[in-house]
Amino acid sequence: MIDLRSDTVTRPTPAMRRAMAQAEVGDDVYGEDPTVNRLQEVAAARFDRQAALLCPSGVMCNQLWLRVIARPATEVVVEADAHVVNYEAGAGALLAGVQFRTVPGRRGLLEAPEVAAAIRPDRFPLTPTSLVWIEHTHNRRGGTYYGMPGLRALRATTRDAGVPLYMDGARVFNAAVAAGVPVAEYARQVDALSFCLSKGLSAPVGSVMVGDSDAIAEARLWRRRYGGAMRQAGVIAAAGLVALDQMIDRLAEDHEHARVLAAAAGEVAGPHVDVEQVQTNIVYLERVPAAPIAAALRDAGVLVSVMDDATIRLVTHAGVSPADCDRAGEHLRRVLGQVIPTA
Repeated sequence: MIDLRSDTVTRPTPAMRRAMAQAEVGDDVYGEDPTVNRLQEVAAARFDRQAALLCPSGVMCNQLWLRVIARPATEVVVEADAHVVNYEAGAGALLAGVQFRTVPGRRGLLEAPEVAAAIRPDRFPLTPTSLVWIEHTHNRRGGTYYGMPGLRALRATTRDAGVPLYMDGARVFNAAVAAGVPVAEYARQVDALSFCLSKGLSAPVGSVMVGDSDAIAEARLWRRRYGGAMRQAGVIAAAGLVALDQMIDRLAEDHEHARVLAAAAGEVAGPHVDVEQVQTNIVYLERVPAAPIAAALRDAGVLVSVMDDATIRLVTHAGVSPADCDRAGEHLRRVLGQVIPTA
C-alpha cells in the first residue's frame, strides 16, 4: 500500500533504530537523562532560544503552551481552520480555560489587519485577548506557510497590543525548507513555539516546546500535572537527534512529490485541487465525493485521508518513493476521471 494518509505514518530509519538501541539513558523526571538533555539543548540552539522541553505529542505541547502563556477566562485569536480548534478535542477550554476567537485566514494564514481587529482589550464587558496563535505550516489549508513580511507584520501587531504570539510549528521545518528561511528566524518573530519530530522528520514519538527558560520551567511542571513526564526517555530522544541531524534537508523531496500528486489530480479534477496552495507536502481535494474516491484508491493500493464528506487529504513523506508517487498519481487520474467525469 502507498500510504498518503499522513506523514505521521513514517517509520524510524535504521540510523534511528541504532541510536535508540544504543542510547544512554537516565531518569528524566530527575533531569538525569543525558540523551533527552542533549536533544533539548540541540533544539534550543537550532531555534536560537533559551530552552526546550521534550513532550510525548504535539497536542501536549500546544496545551502546555496555552496553560503557560495564555490566561484562563481569556480569548486566543486563532485561524478558523487551525489544528488546536479542530483536532484537539476541546482541550483548550477544558485544560487551559480559554476560548478561541476564530478568524478566517487566506489559505489558512492570518494577516495583521484582521488580527488587530480581533484583539480585544481587557475592559468590561469584553473577554480580553491573551494570545495570538498561528499554525506553520497550516494542515487544513494544504501545508501553506508564512512569508517573513507577513510574519513580521503579525509580530509588530501583537507587540503593539501587548499580546504574545505563539507558533504551532508542527511542520515548521517543512516551511523552512520550502522558504529557504532558517528556523531561528521564525523563532525570533514569536514568543514561543513547538515542533514535531514524528511527522516528516520520521522519528517514532515526540514533539518539542521551545522558548524562554522561565516559561519552559513552568511548562515542565505542567507537563508533570498533565501526565507527560517520562522516565528513561532517552530511547525516544535519540531518534529525535537523528531526525534533526539527517531528515530536514530531504523534506524538499516530499514537497516535490506533493506537487506531482497535485498536478496529476489537477489534470482531471482541476477545480477541486488548488495547485498553488501546495507549497509543502500536503494536497487537498475539495468539493468531491470523498468516501467513493477513497474506497476506489484503497482498492488500487493507495491510502488517503477522508477529512469530511467532501474533502480528501494526501500527505507525502519519507515512506513515499518517486515510483510510489508516480503510481499514486496514475491511480488518482484514473479514479478522479471516473468519479468526477465532468471535471
